[in-house]
Amino acid sequence: MKQKLTNKTALITGGTSGIGLQTAKRFISEGAHVFIVGRRQTELDKAALELGAQATAIQGDISKLQDLDRVMAKIQESGKRLDILFANAGGGSFAPLGSISEAQFDKEFDINVKGTVFTVQKALPLLNDGSSIILAGSTAALQGMPAFSTYAATKAAIRSFARGWSTDLKDRKIRVNTIMPGLVPTEAYKTELGLSTEQIEQFTAQMSQQIPLGRAGTTDEIAKAVTFLASDDSSYVTGIELIVDGGMTQI
Repeated sequence: MKQKLTNKTALITGGTSGIGLQTAKRFISEGAHVFIVGRRQTELDKAALELGAQATAIQGDISKLQDLDRVMAKIQESGKRLDILFANAGGGSFAPLGSISEAQFDKEFDINVKGTVFTVQKALPLLNDGSSIILAGSTAALQGMPAFSTYAATKAAIRSFARGWSTDLKDRKIRVNTIMPGLVPTEAYKTELGLSTEQIEQFTAQMSQQIPLGRAGTTDEIAKAVTFLASDDSSYVTGIELIVDGGMTQI
């Protein structure tokens, strides 16, 4: 069977765990070379070892513009150009209105919004015409989830960027789409949301009752959808939000 991403080069931010890491695995299995970016060197080294020779790991925090400059410089030094950009890095935390702190607000907008804007903007000179950009959204932007309004607002901004950038980049035939995962438990439920294993199990069971397919999604199910948007299979698709949530927000 022909690989979907043969001779393609991809950049994935937030590529050390969860959806980012699984997407890197999926891209590599489809023939791509993948640059992964992560904040923590220990996790980055572990991911690079797991991914093997078709991956290059670069340490960086996307909320810091100097780190993004260094990431792009290292890609340029490699002699490679990008065909795929998955702006996946992000994070969030629970806080109801009345308890939202300035520090939380700044952190989430710095990573999810500012980080995404400048990741894409600084990658533009490295992107080949006809490339695919995939932005990491969330179905949280479509629903009024309690204590999650700040995170949801950042993901609503991501959805708007995809629309605007699709028109900004149309002359270069660069497609921009948003992947919108639903309930997909990952390590971030512990590291970002601060949930225990028991709380994650309870939350997943409760939310699954609202999902027509009756279960949470997996990181590989999201990675497959991202691969579709990255590949020529979606050559006539741009500006969309691809919702992968078991029907939770649609039915």
